[in-house]
Parts: sequence; structure tokens; C-alpha cells
Amino acid sequence: DEKSKLKDLEEFREYPEGQFLTTNQGVRVSETDMSLKAGERGPTLLEDFHFREKLTHLDHERIPERVVHARGTGAHGYFECYESMAEYTMASFLQEAGKKTPVFVRFSTVVGFRGSADTVRDARGFATKFYTEDGNYDLVGNNIPVFFIQDAIKFPDLVHSIKPEPDDEMPQASAAHDTFWDFVASHY
Repeated sequence: DEKSKLKDLEEFREYPEGQFLTTNQGVRVSETDMSLKAGERGPTLLEDFHFREKLTHLDHERIPERVVHARGTGAHGYFECYESMAEYTMASFLQEAGKKTPVFVRFSTVVGFRGSADTVRDARGFATKFYTEDGNYDLVGNNIPVFFIQDAIKFPDLVHSIKPEPDDEMPQASAAHDTFWDFVASHY
């Protein structure tokens, strides 16, 4: 029976009643079929961030590999608040004991490309996205005690120092060359 798989999956299907459409940043979107215009028949306004986001999605449907954290694995699940944290925070998903919030958690290597091994020496990263009523809340981190840089403008240079050379794929950092150590020595 060609529909037997659908029947098997029915118990795991979720119907998103009461949920809402959001932007990539987790902001609620009330209208997704019409753009903001100057007047009834005027041009589309640059203030229409949802329209720009939809166009960006179209332009980026063929997504290249991530520059960092390309190799990873993740899972959907739920975060359950076991005790109210109302005295410490106003975050809605931490207000009452027993409240469940949908989450997505991802663990990754930092430098490795999509096909790299999980066993190589590399920093590890994690990201947890909480899907709350107030929008998305992201919690991210690396397993290093102190980050390499204090100024975010140096981040692209740091990444270039640890990734393989783009023209010949010669390894960098701890694998073969000293570009990472040159970066660290010149940016202390």
C-alpha cells in the first residue's frame, strides 16, 4: 500500500495551530502575500524587511558550504523549565515550571568542511535555538576557555588564518602551516 508510510508517520505529525509565521530573526509576520507600498499603487518600500528577506531567500536557494561550522549534526526537541526563573529573568519560556519550549540544537566542528572527520583536533561549537512566543532566542558557544580575539572586525582574518588556502586547498593552522600562529602573534 503506497499510503502505509503516511499512516505510520501520522502519530508523529504535528499540526501547527496557534503558531505564527516569523522572519529569520523570529519577528512575527502578519502578511506574507503583499508588500508594503507607497500608496495604493505605489512602488514597494525599502522598509518592507519581509519582502527583502523573501527575495534574499530566492537569491540564496543554492546555499554554499558554511565558512565555519560546516560539519555538524543537530536535533529538534523540547526544553522543559523545571523551576520558575521569574525572579531572575523576564524571558517568557522561563516563567513557569513544566513549560515546554520547542528547540533545535546543533553541535559542530569549527574549521572542518562538510566531509571532514569528527576526530580531528578542532574547536567544537554548539547552538541552541529556542522557539518562544516572543520570537526566537539563540544561545551559542565554543568549547574554548578564551576566544582568540576581542574585536569582531578581526574575525574574518582569524578564519582566513585557520582555513585551507582557497586556490590550492593547502591546509593551514595546526595541520601544516603557521598562518594561525602568525595571526595570534600579530594580534595579541
